[in-house]
Amino acid sequence: MKVLLYTENEKFLSKSGLGKAIRHQMKALDWVNIEYTTDVSDNYDIAHINFYGLKSYLLAKKLKKQGKKIVYHAHSTEEDFRNSFIFSNQVSKIFKKWLIKCYTLGDAIITPTEYSKKLLEGYGINKDIYVVSNGVAITDFEEDEKSGEDFRRKYNYKKDDKIVVGIGLYIERKGIVDFVELAKKMPDYKFIWFGYSPLIFSRSKVRKAVNTKLENLIFAGYVEPKIIKQALNGCNVYVAMTYEETEGITIIEAAGCKTDMVVRDIPVFEDWLIDSENVYKAKDIDQFECKIRKIVNNELPSLKDEAYKIAEERKSNIIGEKLGQVYTKVLKEKV
Repeated sequence: MKVLLYTENEKFLSKSGLGKAIRHQMKALDWVNIEYTTDVSDNYDIAHINFYGLKSYLLAKKLKKQGKKIVYHAHSTEEDFRNSFIFSNQVSKIFKKWLIKCYTLGDAIITPTEYSKKLLEGYGINKDIYVVSNGVAITDFEEDEKSGEDFRRKYNYKKDDKIVVGIGLYIERKGIVDFVELAKKMPDYKFIWFGYSPLIFSRSKVRKAVNTKLENLIFAGYVEPKIIKQALNGCNVYVAMTYEETEGITIIEAAGCKTDMVVRDIPVFEDWLIDSENVYKAKDIDQFECKIRKIVNNELPSLKDEAYKIAEERKSNIIGEKLGQVYTKVLKEKV
């Protein structure tokens, strides 16, 4: 079996969560010795399409005419498109119709969580939908004390500084506005946000937040995964203040690094992130502040060993096996 892993505009997407997911697909398939290609002109048995752009749509149409089997990966939904870039809310219904048009070209659909599967089913998509986590290369995101020390040295943090990390594009949905408000409420803590997207496409709230000048706040921009690993090892708490996700890859990365974390209490996390068992959850800025302070002051027990199980269950070889099972099922189905 040979798979086409197709990603339109891969260079543009490389700095996003989708880019991470695609890189991990390659590692996952390598782990289980499933051959793949990224060249559409190559020979392959099945196409795994990762994006909803026009080129992806036209390729899927072409492959269907040729009798090729297609797995369409539903990384995006209308729900996580909203509150992202300027005009996203105004065009979200059109975007949803386009997603349905793309995804239904697949003989089967893969999506990262039960939550996103329910959303797709709610769109009326009548296809087999398989839940396969985006996963994590656990050897790239692991507990590493020296790595954490390198992070503090790189960003001029002291040993006793209390550091909170956030990660994501410059979009409102990721909670970046709340992250800045939290930094204002906690001047005795250091806050650093990793991730970048052009502010020209961001909503005014986000532009204002990113341009905020605080002594305890750094916007570090896009950095390589190695730096994210260092940050997750060197901080006191990772916060996921996001309002909507199809999964949340950075949470799995933080789990791999055994980082204490506080995540927003939203539906996508309900069945795999359990409050006070493997993470702490918060509904608003005040709750985030309360949980962070209690974790750092040892008033709440560390949950990092339990969180690590999240990453273990989603490591490369497991994801590779699950992808292989989906490909095999689709290939066995009659056209």
